[in-house]
Amino acid sequence: MTGSLRARRGAAAPLAGLALVAAAFAPTAAQAATPSVRDGQAVVRTEVLSSGAALEIAEAAMREAARQKQKVTVVIVDRSGATRLVVKGDGAGPQTEESARRKAFTAVSFGRATSELAKGLDGGGPSIADIPGTLFLSGGVPVVSDGAPVAGIGVGGAPSGDVDEAIARAGLKAVAGRLR
Repeated sequence: MTGSLRARRGAAAPLAGLALVAAAFAPTAAQAATPSVRDGQAVVRTEVLSSGAALEIAEAAMREAARQKQKVTVVIVDRSGATRLVVKGDGAGPQTEESARRKAFTAVSFGRATSELAKGLDGGGPSIADIPGTLFLSGGVPVVSDGAPVAGIGVGGAPSGDVDEAIARAGLKAVAGRLR
C-alpha cells in the first residue's frame, strides 16, 4: 500500500510511517468479522436539525426571554458541536455568547440537560467537567430525535441558570411535536 501511494504522490517522506500506523491499527480476527469500509459501510447518515427548526427554536426562546425581561444569547449547535445559529439579544453581555455556546455543546455531547449533568459532579479530582469546551451550568438542553441528540440549545445571560434553562426549554417546545 505504501509503495503505490509513494509512486502516485512522488514523495516518500510524509508516508514513511504509514505502514507502521496501518499495522498498529490492523483488525484482530474478531474485529475483522464486523462491517467495515471494505464491506461497503463507508458512509453513515445522521439526522440534522433543519435551519428552519433552528430559527423557530431561537425565536421562541427569545420571545420567552423578552417575556421574562432577560437579556440573553441563544446558541444552537449541531450533533458535531458546530455552531448553527447565534442570536444575541439586545443588551446581552459579552460573555453570554460563549457561555450559551458551551452549554449547547455540553447538552448535545452528553444528550442531557446541563442542569442534570451538573448534579453529577462531585468536585473531587478530574471529571467530565474538565473536557474542553464544556460548561456544566444550567441553560443547555439537547434536541433529541429517535432517542439520540441531533442538536443542542444553549442560553446564557439570565441571572440564574434555571432561568436560562427555562428559556431554552421554551425554544425546544416550539418544535418538540415534530421531532421523532
